Amino acid sequence: MSTPSSGPGDRLVRIGAIVFLIGALCTLATMAPLFLGTHPLPSVFWSLCMLMGVGFVIAAAGVVRSVRAGAGARAAD
Repeated sequence: MSTPSSGPGDRLVRIGAIVFLIGALCTLATMAPLFLGTHPLPSVFWSLCMLMGVGFVIAAAGVVRSVRAGAGARAAD
């Protein structure tokens, strides 16, 4: 059995998912003090929450790249 080769945008999707998960963990860590009644984290942690959006954009770019490569392959057939 052979494993399928990765497509042109697969690496971007994986990197985007990892960055998104890091951003989600930062968001949970940032919001936890609000619910626990402790002191809020510094503003640097709030800016790390933006990694969720960055990861989403990276993953979306990978999907668009895969779609464009698939459309180009179909046009060549």
